[in-house]
Amino acid sequence: MTENQIMLITGTRKGIGKYLVEYYVEKGFQVIGCSRSAADYDLKHYQHFCLDVADESKVKKMFAEIRKQYGKLDVLINNAGIASMNHVLLTPLSTINKILNTNVVGTFLFCREAAKLMQKKHYGRIVNFATVATPLKLEGEAIYAASKASVVSLTEVLARELADMGITVNAVGPTPIKTDLIRSVPQEKMDALLNRQAVRRFGEFKDISNVIDFLIRPESDFVTGQVLYLGGV
Repeated sequence: MTENQIMLITGTRKGIGKYLVEYYVEKGFQVIGCSRSAADYDLKHYQHFCLDVADESKVKKMFAEIRKQYGKLDVLINNAGIASMNHVLLTPLSTINKILNTNVVGTFLFCREAAKLMQKKHYGRIVNFATVATPLKLEGEAIYAASKASVVSLTEVLARELADMGITVNAVGPTPIKTDLIRSVPQEKMDALLNRQAVRRFGEFKDISNVIDFLIRPESDFVTGQVLYLGGV
């Protein structure tokens, strides 16, 4: 069902988001992406918007443009996220606000606006991003883990609210992947984290796309409100 399917992915300038854009364009989707700054790549069947995911007016404007150009939205992947490893006593309010705005407010806004567009076709797939930092109760990630715990609750409640509209809402919880998000984390802390997983290795991009592939299939219409943590956490 990829023919003429419209997919929106947030946080697509680099890392996991960029990988997902390339992966799903290759699979035949028309992909729309966004980030706070311009993307340094250009692909056929890819359209990029520059915005902050927590800026409600700009988010609404982007969705109006999507409605005008495509008339529908089939898949939303809420990939945009911010992490910061700080002890709670060393975490400034500015960091707290940035994390909560991007991870919680941004995810909520995109889910809400996507659902408005998806309900017209009575079909939609929403995949949010959780993290193993939440179930592992990862030290130094208090506000990040808490923000993603909010995303999990949001996923579970929206799954019920949107079920009658033919929209499923699920989440994937990756283990650490070698991206900019973890580059500043000391090696000993990364090793300790990986040793808490059943499968003791870094995650890879394909581990994430494998889960998303399953969750967004038309045949997965009976799977909603689920959070799939990777690595055996």
